[in-house]
Amino acid sequence: MHAHFRGHAYHRHSHDSYSFGVTESGVQAFHCRGGTHASVAGTVLAFNPDDPHDGHSGAEAGFTYRIVHIGPDLVREVLTDAAEGPAGLPLFAEPLVHDPALAAALGRLHGELTRGGSRLALDEALRGTVLSMARRGATRPAAVAAVSDPDAAAVAARAAAVLRERLAEDVGASELAAAAGRSRFAVYRAFRAVWGMAPSDYQRQLRLRRARDLIAAGVGLAEVSARVGFADQSHLTRWFCRYYGITPGAFREAVPGP
Repeated sequence: MHAHFRGHAYHRHSHDSYSFGVTESGVQAFHCRGGTHASVAGTVLAFNPDDPHDGHSGAEAGFTYRIVHIGPDLVREVLTDAAEGPAGLPLFAEPLVHDPALAAALGRLHGELTRGGSRLALDEALRGTVLSMARRGATRPAAVAAVSDPDAAAVAARAAAVLRERLAEDVGASELAAAAGRSRFAVYRAFRAVWGMAPSDYQRQLRLRRARDLIAAGVGLAEVSARVGFADQSHLTRWFCRYYGITPGAFREAVPGP
């Protein structure tokens, strides 16, 4: 959820999930765990499952915030995958955490959820947020498997092959893990080490390169978007501009005719 509240006040309640939020502007005041708290811009909110709390504006202008709710089973799944073995759930002793890295991770996750991007990008954002919260904000941190993997090159190559072969498909991290015979965290780690980027970035790069070839061949932009796996033409245009500095239409006009 992304919202701005001015006069609204939350009645005391709790969630059956972890609730991680970021205050973007203003002051958000609330009671939790026997204390009174005020969250200002850049502050991360961390509520454990079943943490009773309320909430209201702590300033006349109100407050703006983003918040995501992640079930304990999903949190445990991410941490178990990262540890490559059983992992306990994190515990947050304080409902406010002052950490820009955590705030940035939450912003990325919320962005992926609202943009409706690829499963791979969402998987990576979710994993990054859960691991960051567990490592940097929890009093009971998560274990993470050892970094060394003598088969990293082979693992990364198998994952990259899947992305090339299934260019236009919405491949998820679990499918890369199955193809590589490693955990999702191990595949991500190996991929970053070998290719210098996350699997979702590599996937997007492959799609844009193919899109560039199709546009140069005269294929219409709507068809190009569908054929290379972008959700729609606007997604293609946004990423094409970010990678190449010009719109797909401008690129098409600049390509020499036959």
